[in-house]
Amino acid sequence: MLKQLTAKDFAVLRIPLESGRQSPNSLGGILFLGCFLQWLLYYITYFRAASYTTYPHVDKIHDYHFMITLVITVLSLLFCIPFVYKKYDQYQYMLSIVVSQNLFGLFPYLCGMFFIGEGPNATTKMMITFTYISLTIAIVLFIATSVRFYILLKKGKYREGSTRGIIQSKVEATSYLPFAIIGGLGLFYILQYMIKSGALASFEHFIMTLLFLLIFYAMIFVLPEQLVILYCKFRFKSFTFSERGYLYSEEENKTYNVT
Repeated sequence: MLKQLTAKDFAVLRIPLESGRQSPNSLGGILFLGCFLQWLLYYITYFRAASYTTYPHVDKIHDYHFMITLVITVLSLLFCIPFVYKKYDQYQYMLSIVVSQNLFGLFPYLCGMFFIGEGPNATTKMMITFTYISLTIAIVLFIATSVRFYILLKKGKYREGSTRGIIQSKVEATSYLPFAIIGGLGLFYILQYMIKSGALASFEHFIMTLLFLLIFYAMIFVLPEQLVILYCKFRFKSFTFSERGYLYSEEENKTYNVT
């Protein structure tokens, strides 16, 4: 679907690259810091939040997530090396998406699920049901934001142009707000029901679970834009950096086939 669009249709998405916030050098520092943050959240998730949970298959989740986090850490350390990230900045950006989703998506989600399992009346069936509901909300949110993002691209809201066009595209992005409100209210009433039924240990657990899940949904919300920028990095030379650390200009643009 995106093959019909040119680099100019994605021009607004180059702004974080032009500003240097998402340059290979900046991402290298972020990935290095992320190595420590991931293991801190790993400790909080599995040795604090999961200490008294009855959430099903915690040990298996722990084992798989340990291996995933270990692999991510090794790759992060590899892509901190200038020689590596200067040659493969597309893959460095891909890794940065995985790191951010693991840090602020998967870890908070699991913390929220484990808190639910600490309630005195929490049952395996109830927790599995809530897991399905929460993941369904995530899938719906991802599809809705992806479709809306595609419509904005087709309408030229991210096209190269004046500052007015950039501001307009940001204003249009606020139309995602209804999806966030609906998802948030849905979660609120579901969690409220679980407190009344004794599935959550306390009101504090309710607040923490709600907060963790909202962070998780916020990461789902930004994921489509992350993936589109990644697509642009593989398709357009103007979204990549030279080995000297300079972003290629649009005049030097070259298009690659991305299937």
